Amino acid sequence: MPNFAPECCHNPLLDAAPCSLAFARHAGDFTAWRATMDTTLRQLVGVMPEPVPLDVRVEWETTSESFTERRFLFTAEAGAEVPCHLLLPTHGTAPFPVVICLQGHSTGMHISLGRAQFPGDEATIAGGRDFALQAVREGYAALAIEQRCFGERRDQRQGHVHNIGCTHASMTALLLGRTMIGERVWDISRAIDALATFPEIDGTRIGCMGNSGGGTITYYAACLEPRITAAMPSCYVCTFKDSSGRIDHCPDNYLPGILRYAEMADWAGLIAPRPLVVVAGLQDDIFPIAGVREAFATIQDIYRACGADDRCRLIVGPEGHRFYPEQGWPIFRELFDRSVYTVK
Repeated sequence: MPNFAPECCHNPLLDAAPCSLAFARHAGDFTAWRATMDTTLRQLVGVMPEPVPLDVRVEWETTSESFTERRFLFTAEAGAEVPCHLLLPTHGTAPFPVVICLQGHSTGMHISLGRAQFPGDEATIAGGRDFALQAVREGYAALAIEQRCFGERRDQRQGHVHNIGCTHASMTALLLGRTMIGERVWDISRAIDALATFPEIDGTRIGCMGNSGGGTITYYAACLEPRITAAMPSCYVCTFKDSSGRIDHCPDNYLPGILRYAEMADWAGLIAPRPLVVVAGLQDDIFPIAGVREAFATIQDIYRACGADDRCRLIVGPEGHRFYPEQGWPIFRELFDRSVYTVK
C-alpha cells in the first residue's frame, strides 16, 4: 500500500526524535542541564502576557459546615478576567496550605466544587473530579480556577453554552507567538499572586493538581512556577510518542518543536526535588500505560540524580481516564506535608 497517509512519515520521526537535551544524555552535570532545560521550556511555551494590576475583587462569601467559600476575580492580563472559588476549611487553623485544583476538558470549574450544572456533569463528578471538595476534606484550602476555554471562560463566538472547545483559541495563540499551555501557566502564576492577598493562605505551601487537561497544566506550571511546592498531575504524564504523537488530542496539549529537545518526562527535572505524584489509569486509551511507565522510569532517574528519589511516586488506578482520589491523596499528603522543598 502506498505511503500516502501523513503518519507514514511522522511515526518514524517520532521514534527518532532528536531530544537533544534528554536527561540520559546530560546526566553528568545536573545543575547545568536543568538551567538549559528551564531556558528552553520558557522559549517553547511562547511569548508570555504582559503583567497588569491584579485587581483582586471578592464578589461574595458564604460559610457551610465544612468550609467558607469566597468567590473572587482577578485580572491575568489585559482582557483576561479569571473567576475563582477559594474554599477555606472551617476546621483547622489558618494559615492553611492550599491546593490549586484544575479541571481539564469539561463544562468548567463547578465540577471541582461538586456542582452539576449541565447534562453529564453528574457522571464527571462521580469520576473523582470534585477536586476542591476533596482537598478540603484533606484539610487543605482549595482554589478552583476557571481555565481558559472552559466554563465561564469558554469561547463565546460559537454561542454554545456547553461548548468546551479549545481549538480556535489555541490556534490563535500560535498566531501570536504564544501557546495555550503558556497562557494557562501564566494564569496559575497570577493566581498564586492573588492568593498572597488572602491572610488565611500559607504561601510557602502551595500544591497543584488536576486531571487530563488539568494534569497538563499542573505539570508545566510546576516546571515553570517554583512557588508550587508539590504537584499531582493525573492522566497526562506519558511519552509524547505514545500519546499526543500518535493519538488524537486537543491542540492545547501541544508545544511546537518540543521533541527537538526532550520527551515529556525529561521536563520533570524542572520540578525535582519537589514532590511529584503521577496518577494514571491502567485502561486510559489516550495516555497508554506503557508510555506512562516508560516516562516514570525516566522521572525516577532524574529524582535519583538530585537525591530525591523518595519524592516521586506513580499511582495507577484500575480504570480509565479519570482521577483516583483514594490512591492519590494519601501519597500526596505524605509528600506534601513532610516538608517544603525548594530549588535554588
